[in-house]
Amino acid sequence: MDFEWIVRILENNWQMFLRGAGVTLWISVIGTILGTIVGLVVGVIKTIPIPEKGIKKGVLKIINCLLSAYIEFFRGTPMIVQAMVIYYGSALAFEVNIDRMVAALFIVSINTGAYMSEIVRGGIISVDKGQFEAAQAIGMNHFQTMTNVVLPQVVRNILPATGNEFVINIKDTSVLNVISVSELFFQTKTVAGNNFRYFETFFITCILYFVMTFTITRILRYIEVKLDGPDNYAIMAGNQMQVERPEEKLKRETN
Repeated sequence: MDFEWIVRILENNWQMFLRGAGVTLWISVIGTILGTIVGLVVGVIKTIPIPEKGIKKGVLKIINCLLSAYIEFFRGTPMIVQAMVIYYGSALAFEVNIDRMVAALFIVSINTGAYMSEIVRGGIISVDKGQFEAAQAIGMNHFQTMTNVVLPQVVRNILPATGNEFVINIKDTSVLNVISVSELFFQTKTVAGNNFRYFETFFITCILYFVMTFTITRILRYIEVKLDGPDNYAIMAGNQMQVERPEEKLKRETN
């Protein structure tokens, strides 16, 4: 490996690498946020209790079947194939020309939503059933139970999995180069095609991907620790901690 070439490539193409990394992060952040929202909605719908009879039973069964088909399809096919089908297929089959960035955000979002929906469903199921029964006992419906009791716990519990999806999206955006989205991998191919130094060029890209994923992982870990709170809790009175000194305790006992 020629370090002089690495320095030369960075000096001449740092703007392209920076622009590609920015696009990668942008797609990953927006796609993960939208995908998490989709996953929360789908997860909540799939956990709605199905009544034994009535129209509501049939409607819920149809909705669950459609949502299950969505989840299985997008979890069972590669994102690179989904990108080709959605971007090029929509243009050929329906004559609909989608902007590349819009298509990229849509692909990442619905793909993330399929995975997050199962994560959310598992998080909801893991909540103790007694909390559902207690919420119903005080007159809450399913929506109120979810928003006020269950989801606040689920969001905290699925935070590690959500962070993992975020890191995966940072890496998986590289497949979007097949629809000519100018993310980091696409920019790297352009640079490597100009200088024919593929090893050095892609080594730089490896470092950039590692820096992004490592930084995001550390930030999310910090957020998890903050949400967990301190290991030891002290009793607080007002705004000051009430701590009795040994000499004060002795004086109080003697009096």
